[in-house]
Amino acid sequence: MPTDRESSTPLFTVDAFTSSPFTGNPAAICFPSGAPDERTDDWLAAVAREMNLSETAFLWSVGDAWRLRWLTPAAEVELCGHATLAAAHVLFTTGRASGVARFDTLSGRLTATQTDGLIELDFPATVPEAAEPPAGLFEALGCRGEVMRSRFDALVLVATEADVRAVSPDFRTLREVDARGVIVSAPGDDCDFVSRFFAPRVGVDEDPVTGSAHCALTPYWAARLDKTRLSARQLSRRGGSLEVEHRGARVLLRGNATTVMRGELLA
Repeated sequence: MPTDRESSTPLFTVDAFTSSPFTGNPAAICFPSGAPDERTDDWLAAVAREMNLSETAFLWSVGDAWRLRWLTPAAEVELCGHATLAAAHVLFTTGRASGVARFDTLSGRLTATQTDGLIELDFPATVPEAAEPPAGLFEALGCRGEVMRSRFDALVLVATEADVRAVSPDFRTLREVDARGVIVSAPGDDCDFVSRFFAPRVGVDEDPVTGSAHCALTPYWAARLDKTRLSARQLSRRGGSLEVEHRGARVLLRGNATTVMRGELLA
């Protein structure tokens, strides 16, 4: 254990895709000292388990960008929206970055920009395509619908917002479905579309607000509704709202964030 403050690690908890504390999706933001390879993967995984949030983001300043890794309590993931939004919020509010933050990740270079009172993420589109349902999917969800598949997830399209709200998965069975996660989506009653996201396979039964899922949802709903800018809401218990825009191979995700805790990791 460190014996002085200089060897402690700054740590924040931020609620993303919301402007109200205790709503949206919480992420832990951690700034380990030294180079990106000075902390072992086992240490990163242990911190993520200790935080026990859907994502913990680890950042290191490297050149003109930040090296960024995302870990759930059970696995490292290749793309995460809410923890990137939360990380950008911390960089902007603490003066570590101004105006634009650049991230080097497993999904390439990503950017976050302060614009019109929101943070805008520039992410790759993961366009879903029609697919056969993975084995056990409908039984695990307790509902049926049209199935598509993105780079990461299965997408199940149902008829109404009420149908999305009514989904009550068997998480033990859903953990065996061959997909990082499962998105359930429908037209929204007072927004363009709504969704929920389940990922017990990577240690997150239901994610409160999932930016990476909207990299698939945005191109799908943009084509279906014939509009490029859309409003979205994720219908978890905490809930969260996004503004999204489809730009060909890219998706823009816009939202707010608020810091709810800051401190130091002493291990």
